[in-house]
Amino acid sequence: MTLIDDARAVRENAHVPYSRFKVGAAIRTAGGTVYKGCNVENVAYPEGTCAEAGAIAAMVAGGDLEIAEVAVIADSPVPVSPCGGCRQKLAEFGKADVKVTLATTDGATFETTIGALLPGVFDKDYMSRV
Repeated sequence: MTLIDDARAVRENAHVPYSRFKVGAAIRTAGGTVYKGCNVENVAYPEGTCAEAGAIAAMVAGGDLEIAEVAVIADSPVPVSPCGGCRQKLAEFGKADVKVTLATTDGATFETTIGALLPGVFDKDYMSRV
């Protein structure tokens, strides 16, 4: 099973009664463990959770802190990119060169990296005086 397959499977669990836009994400850690997440909407829209954020939360809850690879899939005409907040969350746990595969349910894919998704990342180096 590929990381895209994992993301595709968890996507089916998405709770999207408002947008009907299911997204699945899968993260492989440096140790090889795969964590998955799907988007979870809430009638109070800002309270929803993105698939990538769910996968990261599962990873941290599982005791892992380093992302080695990411896959995100949605039923979209083109591969869907993580939102700005999720790009920042991915950068918190993955190096700039970590591979990110974005996919559609029809099979189109786009490969990029965390660094390409978030140039000029706000990172711990900015916090050096704290």
